[in-house]
Amino acid sequence: MRLSVRSLSKSYRDADSDLTIINSLNYDFPEKGSLAIVGRSGVGKSTLLHLLGGLDRVTSGKILYDTVDIAALSVNQLTAFRGKKVGFIFQFHHLLPEFSALENVAMPLLVQGVTEEEARSRASEILDKVGMNHRLSHRPGTLSGGEQQRVAIARAVVHHPDAILADEPTGNLDFRTAREVQELLLAINAELNNVLVVVTHSDDLAQSMQHVVEMSPGGSLERWERSGR
Repeated sequence: MRLSVRSLSKSYRDADSDLTIINSLNYDFPEKGSLAIVGRSGVGKSTLLHLLGGLDRVTSGKILYDTVDIAALSVNQLTAFRGKKVGFIFQFHHLLPEFSALENVAMPLLVQGVTEEEARSRASEILDKVGMNHRLSHRPGTLSGGEQQRVAIARAVVHHPDAILADEPTGNLDFRTAREVQELLLAINAELNNVLVVVTHSDDLAQSMQHVVEMSPGGSLERWERSGR
């Protein structure tokens, strides 16, 4: 699957003027593999990721998944598309506290109309792959930060998306746990043979990606020169 943007712009109204975060961005993401977006805080990295995931609407331009422009979809069409094609991982896990790990992961499938039996089976299988098969019945409040992020990753990929979009997925984790989550993301990316796009301030996470680009004010993306490794 080819993810690309064409003449993509995003502005917000600030008092009496428009604040442009991304201005006429054109970019082709890799068809598969991993890419990190780095850059200083406030430059618009998370804004871009939210646009790519259909969580925010563009001001103008196109976001293309192959030939489908998600910027032109209705709310219902976008929700359906995202539920099948995109997996989103947040810095803060956004797990539903009243549901177990298994129920949290099964929920995206239930929303798509998958039977409860199949949804629970697929959720159990992916939780096993992320090392959480011993915590299926536990609610988020009883899990560590790293365990919650593993559940969040499982929820994001249970439907085998074409694109995984991750916003600071290791930002709240200690170094050891962050490294485990990093390795898990790359393993899932390789297994699903899809594209993984990560926004991060972590040099360690960025260095582990196959491609790294730096975002500049205005939203331009340029190849990032890696530090020696």
